[in-house]
Amino acid sequence: LASALRGTRAPPSAVARRCLHASGSRPLADRGKKTEEPSRAFDPALLEFLVCPLSKKPLRYEASTNELINEELGIAYPIIDGIPNMIPQAARMTRQSKKQEEVEQR
Repeated sequence: LASALRGTRAPPSAVARRCLHASGSRPLADRGKKTEEPSRAFDPALLEFLVCPLSKKPLRYEASTNELINEELGIAYPIIDGIPNMIPQAARMTRQSKKQEEVEQR
């Protein structure tokens, strides 16, 4: 069976080309050409599936800052090239903690 399957497999170079094409990478010959690729925009339809990794609550898309906002926790996840960076360490705080607010009010 293995020998029969080996005969039907595509050559490795064809497989690599398909993988590169699917991943959006360009072959080495094309990399020298400077072409302006349009920046990828975030698709708001993804909000139906995405939740905050910390609270598991829905997120709000803020187009002006290009971020996904968790109102409850006061954090914003950046969107880079249309891809949300949902790593908590990459998020920024959108509001000060209560202790910081108390200190500033004094």
